[in-house]
Amino acid sequence: MHIPDGYVDLSIAVFCAVLSVAVLSVAARRVGGEVSDARAPLLGVVAAGVFAAQMLNWPIPGGTSAHFVGGAFAAILLGPHLGALCLATVVTIQALVFGDGGLVVLGANVFNMAIVEVYVGYAVYRLLAPYGEFRAAFAAGWLGITAGALTAAVQLGLSSAFEYQLLTTVAIMGVGHLVLGLVEGAITAVVYRYLARARPDLRPDAVSEVAADA
Repeated sequence: MHIPDGYVDLSIAVFCAVLSVAVLSVAARRVGGEVSDARAPLLGVVAAGVFAAQMLNWPIPGGTSAHFVGGAFAAILLGPHLGALCLATVVTIQALVFGDGGLVVLGANVFNMAIVEVYVGYAVYRLLAPYGEFRAAFAAGWLGITAGALTAAVQLGLSSAFEYQLLTTVAIMGVGHLVLGLVEGAITAVVYRYLARARPDLRPDAVSEVAADA
């Protein structure tokens, strides 16, 4: 899903960059003192895991790529605001160090993966968690990455490089990630269930309780 430079018009790239900075600024203020001794190790582990998983990607039609993003997973474990900051850091390092995604369109990539996927994934999880956390985590990963792909498709479809073929880019990216998103949903659900059983102290409620008692 990392968009290279030249695929999105400059005006759209600038707009997405401004929007991303604004949302992440609010997230940073909302996080405040949430990065406690209880959360700091978890933040590092999640960031490292997502970083490694995102390095494995494959091209799909439309000039971009598909891969595990981990936005919903980060949101479930860290909360949406800290999860967004975590993903934004990962996406930025990948662009600066590994050239995975362009620098001019960095704001767009951050918006798609660190904002849309994280917040949509978290909303889906919270909505469905009362009916089963495993199913909720699966749906969060699946629908989260699909939502992020759709915003990327809109950015591409409104750009001259794709001759403003919005319906085409939305169809390719939307359908492609709707199918491939099943893999993200499965990975999100399986890893979350494993962590919930092996380390119940890492569950969101448990981490919050530890932080509150500290």
